[in-house]
Amino acid sequence: MAFLAAAIQMNGGPDKAANLQRAERLIGAAARRGAEFVALPEVFSWRGRRDDAPAQAEDLDGPTLSLMARLAREHQLYLLAGSIYERVPGQTRSHNTSVLFGPDGARLAIYRKIHLFDVDLPGRVTVRESDAMQPGAEVVCVDTPLGGVGMTICYDLRFPELYRKLAFAGARILTVPSAFTFPTGEAHWEVLIRARAVENQCYLVAPAQFGPNTHGFADYGNSMIVDPWGRVLARAADQEDVTVAPIDLDYLESVRRNLPALSHARLRGSL
Repeated sequence: MAFLAAAIQMNGGPDKAANLQRAERLIGAAARRGAEFVALPEVFSWRGRRDDAPAQAEDLDGPTLSLMARLAREHQLYLLAGSIYERVPGQTRSHNTSVLFGPDGARLAIYRKIHLFDVDLPGRVTVRESDAMQPGAEVVCVDTPLGGVGMTICYDLRFPELYRKLAFAGARILTVPSAFTFPTGEAHWEVLIRARAVENQCYLVAPAQFGPNTHGFADYGNSMIVDPWGRVLARAADQEDVTVAPIDLDYLESVRRNLPALSHARLRGSL
């Protein structure tokens, strides 16, 4: 079984309406190129000052995800709404939440980012995601007609145990909507993506934010799609982009047969 996947690269800002218009246009472009699985980057609908985040957070049936459900239905595709700020009743901190929709617009899975990015690189970047976000706790892999989809977000990429759990739960496609900072992205983005794909023998779809952002630093971009052998099938240029590549599940199964590393895992029961 084979199909086309698309990773959308954006430079989102504090104008939610403009971000959503851009996302709608890019989803349409991906659909016209034949993509059946389309993924948006982390916080694609709004990215602004953290003090403003509580006012911008939405419920799962709010306007952003309602639009994504409609677009999935109109274009008859699987659509990963990279992530949004999800309102948590009675609290000021939100969840960083990724939602997968099916071709009928139905919500198939919800993943709340487990690992939050708090870092201070003196003179370069200071990020405290936990100031505005609270972590999720559930590992999410959902079975679909296109194969098992294991859902993660950005900083999760540095925690291989999460991806191994997803592989053992049936993942064939791993999603990593991201907004990697430029310094860490330049050093580690590609090697981490390829490592997660190789060690779990999965396709990995990684749509990302790129360019200067409202927090005063730059995002690395380089959205990409990688196969189970670790080959980069497609990579976005340093611009708004729709990156498309084939997902071939028969090839994935051949990789797993010829190099049965997952079946040799000795610590599987302890994860």
